[in-house]
Order: sequence, then structure tokens, then C-alpha cells
Amino acid sequence: MAKTLDIGKVDRSLFVFGGVYSNYEALVAAKKLAESRGFRPKDIICTGDVVGYCAEPAACVDFMEQWGVYCIAGNVELNLRNEADDCGCNFSEGSRCDVFSRQWYPYAKQHVTDKNLEYIQQLPEFIDFEFYGVTSKVVHGSFFNTSEFLFSSSSDERFDGNFEGASCELIVAGHCGLPFEKKTEKGHWINAGVIGMPANDGTTRTWCGILGSSPKGIHFEYIPILYDHQSASNKMKAAGLPKSYADTLDTGIWDNCEILPERETLQQGKAIHF
Repeated sequence: MAKTLDIGKVDRSLFVFGGVYSNYEALVAAKKLAESRGFRPKDIICTGDVVGYCAEPAACVDFMEQWGVYCIAGNVELNLRNEADDCGCNFSEGSRCDVFSRQWYPYAKQHVTDKNLEYIQQLPEFIDFEFYGVTSKVVHGSFFNTSEFLFSSSSDERFDGNFEGASCELIVAGHCGLPFEKKTEKGHWINAGVIGMPANDGTTRTWCGILGSSPKGIHFEYIPILYDHQSASNKMKAAGLPKSYADTLDTGIWDNCEILPERETLQQGKAIHF
């Protein structure tokens, strides 16, 4: 049984982010942004993958623990606490993403501390809450599979299966690296994007946002994060991590589109606007 944290009724706005990916500079910027908007730690939710591609996994986990925000385990955290030898990202075997993961994941596994692993061990896989009366759940990839990739172009049936399986009307997710919203007859899906890598749109911005409510219903305000991407990129290169991923921090373009459906692939290099 997956571990679920129920935080009860929430009648206030929430700051949401995910995909820190060991990018310390981006995480610090996210905290400053949240505080500038008046959010306290228990008004903040992370959708997982604190650890990932970049150079400072231990510093990021320490930072998250000290910050005290709500956070679920992403696939990377699940595999670290299970002592797995791969990231569990659901990359196709032999793909460029798979090959690169054989470089960054061992680095992350080697650099997280015992204290980091204690924090990771206690992370829930889901967060349940009632948001202004709407039954809600935080997942990483999907309700059924932490590593599942769901995108805006994915079929309504895939989203509806999650709403039915999770018995909720609102799902807040991460994992896929792209920010988007999807509404179907059965529910409202929000992916806040990630803060540790740009969204393949040709800019160095990364994404987070604010979950709120108004008389018109639930809404999500997407907010770009600007941070010292050059410093984060230089640290990756100095650590011997994949140069292509380090370059992505500076160009805003992914090394490849292997995980993306056709519609999202065609959006590469086009700046995102909300």
C-alpha cells in the first residue's frame, strides 16, 4: 500500500513546485519567490524528484528538510530509498535519456547522505486534501505509476482513469517536465512543471505556481522562476555530469524529445505563455 499523507481541509492558496533535480540555485529562488508571496512552509507542496540531473543532491535534500514544506517522493526518491541501481524514470532502454541516467543517477546515489536518506524514507507517495470542498490528490507521474508520463496531449481516458482510481476531482502532478492544465468531464489535472530544468521552450525559465480558488472555480497561476542557471550549469560540468543536460540549463532546449508525444515535440523552442 502506497503511503499517503492526508492534510485535511485546505481553504487557502497553495504554492506548488516540483522537479528540483538537485538544482540548488533554482530551489533557493523558489523559496524566495514563495516567501515574497507570503507562503508559509505548510502552504507549500512539492511534487517530488528533489534529486535528479544536477550537481547538488545532498544540499537540495538538506534544504527541503530544513524548509519543512510538504513533499512527496518522486521516482528518484523511491529508487534511492529502495537502493535501486537506476532512476526509475521510465526511459526506454538504450535511449539517450537512459544512457545519461547511468551517469547522473550513480552520482546522486553516491552523494546523498545517510541523513538525506532518512528524510527520503519518510516521504509519502501521495498527499490527499480537500481544496475548498474539492477532493484532491498530489501524485508524481500518475496515480497508478509514479514514473508514468502524462502530457497535455494525452487522451482524456488516461486522465479520467486517474480521477476514478484516485476517487478525486483534482490532481496535482509532476514528473513530465512540462507545465500544463487539463480538464475533462471527470476532473481537473494540473502539472506545475519543474524548477530544476527549463521546459524545452528555448528560455532558461523554469516553472512553479499558485493553486487558488475563486467564485469561478479552481485555478492555477503559473509563475516563471529566474535563477542563476549559469552557476548551476558550471557545477554540473565541473562534477562530470552530462554536458548536454548542463547546456540545457543555458539554452532552454532539451537534448532530445524521446519522452515527448508529437504535439509536445513540435513545441520545442517555442516560448511558453500562460
